[in-house]
Amino acid sequence: MLGLWIALGVLAVLVIAVIAVYNGLVRLRNEVKNAWAQIDVQLKRRYDLIPNLVETVKGYMKHERETLEAVTNARTIAQKMVDAGAQARGKAEGELTSALMRLLAVAEAYPDLKANQNFLALQEELTSTENKISFSRQFYNDSVLRYNNQTQVFPSNIVAGMFGFKAGEFFEVTTATEREAPKVSFS
Repeated sequence: MLGLWIALGVLAVLVIAVIAVYNGLVRLRNEVKNAWAQIDVQLKRRYDLIPNLVETVKGYMKHERETLEAVTNARTIAQKMVDAGAQARGKAEGELTSALMRLLAVAEAYPDLKANQNFLALQEELTSTENKISFSRQFYNDSVLRYNNQTQVFPSNIVAGMFGFKAGEFFEVTTATEREAPKVSFS
């Protein structure tokens, strides 16, 4: 009879441990989803700023049509990647960031544009948004790291495998142009 109670006690402890690990994995997975949603919020803000920036710049940069089109096209492609994974979305966002950096670098050649209050306000908003996007990406990657660590360390990897928890995907820079500092020329 004592052996039965011991076996039931051990079983109860195991069940409680599995429940605790499972709940921890769910919390971490939800944290990753929340972090991804925060990136979406900041990207939406950037998408909304871009048409205003392009319209403000158009009047001054009549000869820079290719640069303006590159920004518009990159924005369109990035918006279509909403349901893509972190890697594909990161690549599209990298292209958009690169196009925006080229636009701002080209704008340096137009003194009247650089003095325009609308342009300066939009440029400041875009810079602020880019900083928020960077922070959101970092928070997302930190969340993915915690989640992946939990799904891969013993004994929680056993529970993760039993309940189908898969490793998260990091938001990484995939384009060489996004790794480079933008070149700004004042000549």
